Amino acid sequence: MASFLDGDLTSSDRARLEIHLAACPHCSEYLAQLQVTIDLLGRAEPGVLSDEALDELVGLYQRWQAG
Repeated sequence: MASFLDGDLTSSDRARLEIHLAACPHCSEYLAQLQVTIDLLGRAEPGVLSDEALDELVGLYQRWQAG
């Protein structure tokens, strides 16, 4: 999925994955969650997040898992 998000797939591989994503709600959800995580964290370095921010991210993940 990282190659898909980074635009590193060949056009044929990208097309095949897009077809799969259109028919697979589990992979589509995983991709959406991965994109949200990347968007929220950007390029956060280890140790840069405050304890509060880390707790919030863990809480968001736990709520997503429970949902």
